[in-house]
Amino acid sequence: MSPSPGSLSPARRPSPISGRRHRPLTYAAGWRQGLRGDVSMAQTQRVAVLGLGGMGQPMAANLVRAGLPTVVWNRRPGPARQLGEQGAEVADSPAEAVRRADVVITMVTNGDAVRAIAIDQGMLAEMAEGAIWAQMSTIGVSDTERIAGLVREQRPDVVLLDAPVAGSRGPAERRQLVVLASGPEQARGRIAPVFDALGQRTVWAGPVGAGSRLKLVNNMLLAFLAEGIAEAMALGHSLGLDRAAVLGALQGSPLVSQWAAEKLERIGRDEYSAQYPLSLGLKDVNLALYEVDIDRFPVANSLAAQWQRAVEHGLGDEDVTVLARALQH
Repeated sequence: MSPSPGSLSPARRPSPISGRRHRPLTYAAGWRQGLRGDVSMAQTQRVAVLGLGGMGQPMAANLVRAGLPTVVWNRRPGPARQLGEQGAEVADSPAEAVRRADVVITMVTNGDAVRAIAIDQGMLAEMAEGAIWAQMSTIGVSDTERIAGLVREQRPDVVLLDAPVAGSRGPAERRQLVVLASGPEQARGRIAPVFDALGQRTVWAGPVGAGSRLKLVNNMLLAFLAEGIAEAMALGHSLGLDRAAVLGALQGSPLVSQWAAEKLERIGRDEYSAQYPLSLGLKDVNLALYEVDIDRFPVANSLAAQWQRAVEHGLGDEDVTVLARALQH
């Protein structure tokens, strides 16, 4: 596991960046100069959110509602404009978004997208000295370690937190996410107001990389739950049972969590619009299998193969619950 960039010696300086004589002195740098006890400053940190998809958009909206100064950027400008109408500042590029930010959140699809924003589009180079980068995308273990290496080599004055979240779009909108955070302990107090605005609780897992590992564990369980719901509904159909009767029996069962109950309710309405797209679910299962001996996880491997076939049949953009429909045909 890669060491946390935030724990490196302050004597190490970042690589020279062409055209930059100094980095802006923000609240983050001020904190390092002795403002650790100023709670009011902790509550007014400027936050940049890069990536406004199904998760990033409601997360940024919650930051705005919490009163944190928020600047947003997205590859497609529409979601950013909507947040601008709610009070966020809209940036034209990742580099512009982060220049005066104390905390930078990336919430994009995969490791390639994170690296493109951080390196190709200048985010990492333009971050303020002492700023926190909360990498909250689900990118797996290997890509997280590569990102940590980039920060260690190019910007050791930036504090990297590996902090994916447990929960889909619905919980994100209701501020019910669980943040699976990892990184240097000295950053926890600084980031707490931001994470508190995003979720119901934060679980600190250890050094950078532990959060991404924990997210893979979480999403493997989620995949089995989604598959179990789909196969139970398909079995009821194959046995000739009325779907409403099956749903009525399962709803309220001690076996059914709140998450599963919401999924069953959507299946009952034939509502498969994406809260957690099947293609992303497959990506997360594959990220986990990439890190282990797949012969020890035959059920997960079989699930991934089944989900791959469903994606190839054009179901990837729909919610994981669409498996319940697919298995009945």
